Amino acid sequence: MLLALANFLAQFDSGFGVLNYLTLRAVLAMLTALLVSLVFGKLFISKLQQYQIGQVVRTDGPKSHFEKSGTPTMGGIFILFSFISSSLIWGNWYSAYLWIVLATALIFGAIGFVDDYLKIKRKSSAGLSSKQKYLAQSLGAIFIIGWLIFNPQQPASTELLIPFFKDWSIQLGVFGLFALSYFVIVGSSNAVNLTDGLDGLAIMPVILIAGALAIFAYISSNYNFTNYLNMAFIPGSGEMFVICAALIGAGLGFLWFNAYPAEVFMGDVGSLALGAILAIIAIIVRQEILLFIMGGVFVAETLSVVIQVAYYKRTQKRFFMMAPLHHHFEKKGMSEPKIIVRFWMITLILVLISLASIKIR
Repeated sequence: MLLALANFLAQFDSGFGVLNYLTLRAVLAMLTALLVSLVFGKLFISKLQQYQIGQVVRTDGPKSHFEKSGTPTMGGIFILFSFISSSLIWGNWYSAYLWIVLATALIFGAIGFVDDYLKIKRKSSAGLSSKQKYLAQSLGAIFIIGWLIFNPQQPASTELLIPFFKDWSIQLGVFGLFALSYFVIVGSSNAVNLTDGLDGLAIMPVILIAGALAIFAYISSNYNFTNYLNMAFIPGSGEMFVICAALIGAGLGFLWFNAYPAEVFMGDVGSLALGAILAIIAIIVRQEILLFIMGGVFVAETLSVVIQVAYYKRTQKRFFMMAPLHHHFEKKGMSEPKIIVRFWMITLILVLISLASIKIR
């Protein structure tokens, strides 16, 4: 919004053209999202308390979680509000990528909102059934992927880039890219959702991964950088640098209230949306494989659930003491803050390994 206004005013004073710099818009987007979160966060939490929109805790979960029952949930609404408002203020409205990401946030946020609403209404940890949620996510993913692939402004490349190798790529074709993108979006959305079980556990990895994707977006949008680093040049992807910055700011603002002991939980409205946002950005900057590596914590949490269910069906016994994985460590007696910080550290290490692929190839 302000970029269009600045470009208009630049006709009269060239100084307004400074907003065309991605770095400046990214910094302003991050600060705006952070400020919006901090200013409206406390008010939003008080409203959640007023309307008794509180967390419903699983009865079979760790005993330490029982005291969290009633803690305000659906905090993902103010994550998305600060993220979307900042993106609209500092984003380039002529970029199709901007609208694709915001549409992703709204669609998957809406699915999560319905799920959270049903949990609160029923006073149960069961919201949408797994089939209902999967169908809604599938329809949302298909719409978003179709928009991205057949975007007339910048049609998506059908090559899958292989990180750490100089000129390696796999030609997927339109159908292959569609299938891969579907798996990445739905999988990432559910993975973040499964990880969101401890105070601050999910939001910090989201912030760290968004920071790495911002770097890839900035490099891939600059022909000189990509030519020097032998990376794919993706025109228009620089807008994701601004979007990632807004996501980081919104995440940090939420973490202010979500850090242990949490004053608010993000709920499915936040976790489903954040996972999908990371996925669509990774697809745009063509770093789907690195998203899998950087999101190793999310992958491990998801695999723990898959293994637990499959093993129980086969043997009628549990492979883990409780799934997802973070609950297994809680059951073994590890304190919540220790689990959270260690998972953060693992994510940071995986992000740094992924960033090393910029030069190691």
